[in-house]
Amino acid sequence: MAELVDALDLGSSGATRGSSSLPFRTSRLNDLHKFFLPTGHSFEPPSESGEAVNETTTNAVDVSVEVPGGLERRMTVRVPSVEIEREVSLRLTRVGRTAKIKGFRPGKIPVKIVQQRYGDQVRHEVVTDVIRSSYSRALVQEQLRPAGSPRIEPKSGADDEQFSFTATFEVYPKIELTSMSSLTIEKPRVEIAEADTDDMLERLRNQRADWQTVERKAALGDRVIVDFIGKIGKEAFEGGEGKDVPIVVGEGQVIEGFDKALKGMVAEESKSAKVKFPKDYPADTLAGKKAVFDITVQRVEEKALPDIDEEFLQAFGINEGGVEALRQQLRENMERELEQRLRAETKRRALDSLLAANQIDVPKALIEKEITALQSGAMQQLNIEDLEQAPPRENFAEPARRRAALGLLVQELVRSNDLKLDRSRLDSRLEELVAQHEQPAEAARIYRGDRDLMAQLEAGVLEEQVVAFLLENAKTAEKSIDFDEFMAV
Repeated sequence: MAELVDALDLGSSGATRGSSSLPFRTSRLNDLHKFFLPTGHSFEPPSESGEAVNETTTNAVDVSVEVPGGLERRMTVRVPSVEIEREVSLRLTRVGRTAKIKGFRPGKIPVKIVQQRYGDQVRHEVVTDVIRSSYSRALVQEQLRPAGSPRIEPKSGADDEQFSFTATFEVYPKIELTSMSSLTIEKPRVEIAEADTDDMLERLRNQRADWQTVERKAALGDRVIVDFIGKIGKEAFEGGEGKDVPIVVGEGQVIEGFDKALKGMVAEESKSAKVKFPKDYPADTLAGKKAVFDITVQRVEEKALPDIDEEFLQAFGINEGGVEALRQQLRENMERELEQRLRAETKRRALDSLLAANQIDVPKALIEKEITALQSGAMQQLNIEDLEQAPPRENFAEPARRRAALGLLVQELVRSNDLKLDRSRLDSRLEELVAQHEQPAEAARIYRGDRDLMAQLEAGVLEEQVVAFLLENAKTAEKSIDFDEFMAV
């Protein structure tokens, strides 16, 4: 039966397919991930406990389902071999009517020749179709909804009276949501004070600061230009040498022992600094190791902040209104960023509350799918194309499980509360999205014409509706937090 496993393809539909034209299908069995129940099929999963076996016989398919534990199901399906032989015979007859074999007229080919030439292929196709159709019927019959690809194992021998196979797969969990009124969501309350605007103005000045050489000891906040070489034992290590490197003292730009050594140094002074790399240091060859850096300071520089004059204001597009106009512009930008941050943080807290109140088993297949998506996203951000260079899959296991669990919970919340996509909210979100383009109307037309883009937008809007539903029906409490602290989280 090993050859059969390689030939099976359960396709994308549960319906029984008729004979396909030659050459016959030879797709592999793992394409089963395309196979699902019809949309809208309602189901109640069988009991989750023990090794219970539920056996039912239909007019053509004998099914038994085992529950090894958790969400795994092992389903055995049996079909009378006589039905397979009958279908093989019928298909070979049809093939014999149209097949072209040298030395024989069409339709006059002896049955034995047709069997020799096409018998194996026809039998493979018949068994494929039998598995597809009986698998689909068995799922509906047993009210099972696979959460991923099944593992198919044909079990019958050629002379058995019944053809049988086992399908092992996970099912979606049965979810009964905790009452929304039992959830508590803490909402952050953040206000922008005048001091926050002052701080933002100072940051702008710092971004445009000049550095001026001084003849004194380096202090916190000064910039020192240094040469250095690091050694472990007596050996220099890769990446441990630099020349004319600018370092701001006290800002954590270098390892702690190195940073401390810079404070108080003057130009042309040399010093050795003993350091210990943290155990979680990114470079494995240095993590947890002790090293010595020989440091020479070339010069010490202090920061010179620019005046808030006409030139400074014009650099930020302020031609009228002076510093107050700049402060107003800063505040508007801060309010816009705060609104986006509040929306994202409130959503996270609402969904975390839903997740904490509803602990569910999550199919491994869904977690693996989310891991693949997260890993792929990380590779794109890091411009990595070689999968061997990708971040390890285990790095994404926990966030993947969270995403998969939330996906199931949100789907159930939408279903059980009959939430529908708010088209007016969708239109508003699209308008916000295209407003930043030079031609908003054209951008909106492109979006509406792209099914994938609209599907992403619709999913985001429906997620917003879910969050709004949670906030409306759960208990909420507000907690004040400073602007800087909140934006730094």
